[in-house]
Amino acid sequence: MIITRTPFRITLGGGGTDLPAYYSRHGGFIFAAGLDKYMFVCLNTPIVDDLIRVKYSESEIVAEVEQVRHTLARQALMHFGIRSGVEIISMADVPAGTGLGSSSCYLVGLLNGLHTLCRRPASRQTLAEEACHIELDVLNKPIGKQDQYMAAFGGLTVLEIDRQGRVEACQAGLEPDVVEDLESNILLFYTGLSRSTEEILSSQIRRLAAEEAQVTDNLHRIQEIGREILSQLRRGNTRRFGELLDEHWRAKKRLGDDVAGGRINELYELARANGAVGGKISGAGGGGFFLFYAEEGKKQLRAAMEAAGLREMRFRFDL
Repeated sequence: MIITRTPFRITLGGGGTDLPAYYSRHGGFIFAAGLDKYMFVCLNTPIVDDLIRVKYSESEIVAEVEQVRHTLARQALMHFGIRSGVEIISMADVPAGTGLGSSSCYLVGLLNGLHTLCRRPASRQTLAEEACHIELDVLNKPIGKQDQYMAAFGGLTVLEIDRQGRVEACQAGLEPDVVEDLESNILLFYTGLSRSTEEILSSQIRRLAAEEAQVTDNLHRIQEIGREILSQLRRGNTRRFGELLDEHWRAKKRLGDDVAGGRINELYELARANGAVGGKISGAGGGGFFLFYAEEGKKQLRAAMEAAGLREMRFRFDL
């Protein structure tokens, strides 16, 4: 049996600039962190038959790969030319639809396991690019390249994306005391709301294709803020990181009403009134996890979020 473990991630800066509709014109920038919360994928080869078994929130048993309903599992198997005789079981620390990159975690973990099964070792760069190819080129998902690379690389990682879609990944190079401060002062709260990332991003992509200035200009600003966040953290200025998160939040809200409407905006303002210097919603927005930066007011913030029905998820970085 082969078991892979792939980290979920939070975005610290530049989210949204990894969309092809944006980076193909302007280049993209992502600064993100892998978490000690994981997707586990188990692979096994059946002894008594040649059936394909795929177990996730559902359970499939089919005779041929084309019959697999799980799109990522089906395309990964076809990518390797595996047509029968395999069992795939997945489990995760975090539910799907929460903005932490679960789909790409599943795919990268599965590809890693299949490479091992076929005795074809692959680099992290190769795993990320294969996952990007399947999700963006084969399945035509309206997503970016952040999740696949963060699932493959983990850590505190910077992604530079050129206009041709080539990605250069490198470690952020933060001092250990800065990393400790971030782990102590970043708080994650689950809103209990799940949403379709693809629906939100599809709207942004259509508006980018139409060259709507509001979306493009705000993504320019988000990239600028992301680069400044990295610069400030390299200098050890974690307080400024929290302040920049608030600036990022205001730019992200202008990307569309489905990003931070209704209860999401109310929760953000509640957090700001109870000790949060700044924060952001995970992934494309609309639900999932809230990330807040707080220093002296963490106890008050935790109490306010708990009273509002949110549950905190304690974490450390996957370094």
